[in-house]
Amino acid sequence: MQRHNNRGLDEMRPLEFIPNVAPNASASVLSCFGNTRVICAVTIEEDVPRWMKAQGVPGGWLTAEYAMLPYSTLDRKRRDSTAGKVDGRSVEIQRLIGRSLRAVMDLEALGQRTVWIDCDVLQADGGTRTASITGAAVALSIAINRLIANGSITTNPMRQLVSAVSVGKLHGTPLLDLCYVEDRDAEVDMNVVMTEQGQYVEVQGSGEEAVFTAEEMSQMLALAAKGIAAITVAQKEAIARADQPSADDFNSLRDFFAH
Repeated sequence: MQRHNNRGLDEMRPLEFIPNVAPNASASVLSCFGNTRVICAVTIEEDVPRWMKAQGVPGGWLTAEYAMLPYSTLDRKRRDSTAGKVDGRSVEIQRLIGRSLRAVMDLEALGQRTVWIDCDVLQADGGTRTASITGAAVALSIAINRLIANGSITTNPMRQLVSAVSVGKLHGTPLLDLCYVEDRDAEVDMNVVMTEQGQYVEVQGSGEEAVFTAEEMSQMLALAAKGIAAITVAQKEAIARADQPSADDFNSLRDFFAH
């Protein structure tokens, strides 16, 4: 089978995490899965939600918001603010982002703080939720490292990295990391969230007017595990250089906005 962009069946799109794109955030990255681009920003507040205080819940909290900017798709997407409510898809995705990050956090070790994760899609070409989760984990790790560096906390509350990738079945063939045209036509669509140690956080899979077998599911999960391993390497590289941005980071950011 020939893929839309000539990739191998088990090959990821080009991955890139460009740090420090939102200066006012505690940490931020531009998360790039091929042509899908998401700004993932972390803001840390020295307070916790009122419900935690009322119930005497120890530690801190982490929550997420997700939005697709109007120009992120081929046809303009109406802003939620003009519609008067957040659409159901955005609610589902921001809850998934929050669950995925909380799964690898020790919230008690975080202390009396709230971590806000904001994921804003600049350009959508399939896999916006997976790019959001993955980029958010990078930004969160950078923000935590900065808390440790300035002495605000002494124990790292982030137990390990987490990331996500899409897999699916198109024309009967399992594929890794679907772009939009593949996702649009796929018989099976699945999003897999995993830790760097290979543990599952969440698996979302469904047939689109089709079914899939246990063997096909195993094949897709194996593809996801391969993709997660590659993603984890890229995440760690981005975290390591976050406070020492390279010329490549600057050039990538310049080229993106010039494009």
